[in-house]
Amino acid sequence: MKSLFDSVSRQCSKIVTRNYSTSFSLATKLLSVNIRHDIYNIYGFVRFADEIVDTFHDYNKKELFELFEADLYRALENKISLNPILNSFQETFHKYDLDIHLVQAFMKSMRLDLTKANYLTEEEYKEYIYGSADVVGLMCLKVFVKGDQKQYEALSESAMHLGSAFQKVNFLRDLKADYDGLSRTYFPNTNLEALDEDSKREIIEDIESDFALGLEGIKQLPVEAKFGVFMAYRYYRQLLKKLYCTPAVKIKSTRIRVPNYKKFELLTRSYVKYQLNLM
Repeated sequence: MKSLFDSVSRQCSKIVTRNYSTSFSLATKLLSVNIRHDIYNIYGFVRFADEIVDTFHDYNKKELFELFEADLYRALENKISLNPILNSFQETFHKYDLDIHLVQAFMKSMRLDLTKANYLTEEEYKEYIYGSADVVGLMCLKVFVKGDQKQYEALSESAMHLGSAFQKVNFLRDLKADYDGLSRTYFPNTNLEALDEDSKREIIEDIESDFALGLEGIKQLPVEAKFGVFMAYRYYRQLLKKLYCTPAVKIKSTRIRVPNYKKFELLTRSYVKYQLNLM
C-alpha cells in the first residue's frame, strides 16, 4: 500500500541525513516530531543533488543530474516516485505548498557546479548562494511555520541570511577540497592561492553580518522549530570561530572541524541559553 511506501521513503531520507551530516542530524532531532520528517525529506533531496555534482567523478555527472532532475519534476507532477528520496520530498513539497521557484533555483545552482569553476563577480556569487542555500532555508522555513504564509513572508529575509551564513562557512571550511579536488572557487575577488589574513577577515565579517540578521529570525520562530535551528546556528558560529582563529595559510591546507565532544558541549550550553531566553 502507498502509505507503507511513503513511510519507507521517509526513513530513507532520515538515513541519508544521519549518514551525511552528524551536525544537521543532531539539530533536526531537536525539532518537534511533527515537523522533523519533513526536514529530513528536504535534506535528502538537496543532499542527493549535491552528491551528483560533487562526488560522482567516475560517472557521467551531467547525465546523472539530468536523469535526477527529470525524475524530480515527474515526482512533483505525479505525486509519487519510485526513488524514495524524491517520493519523500514530493510529499513535503505538496504538504506545505512549496514554491516551485525555490526548487528550480536550487537545481540551477547545482547544475552550475557541473561546469562553472570560478565566481568572478559579486552578482554571480550571490545568485549561486541564493540557489544553493537561501532557497533551502526558505523551504525549511515553510515547514517551520507549518505553511503559514504571513509568518513565512515576515521571516523570509532572515531565513535567507541564515542560509547564506551556513553556506559561506562551508565555503571557507572546504576551501582546500573545493579548490584542489573540484577546481572551484566561490569567493569573488579573492586569490585563494594567496589568501591572507585581510581577505579572510573580510569574508568572516560578511558572514557575521548574515548571522546577526539570521539570529533575529530564529528568535521569532515557532517553538517547535526554534531550539533546533538555534542549535544549528550555534554549531556554525563555533565553526566560524575556529576558522577565525586558524591562520589563513592553514585553512588552505586542511579542513577545519568541530569534534563531536564539542558538538555535545554546544548542545548543553545552547539548551541553557534557550531555556533562559539568552539567545
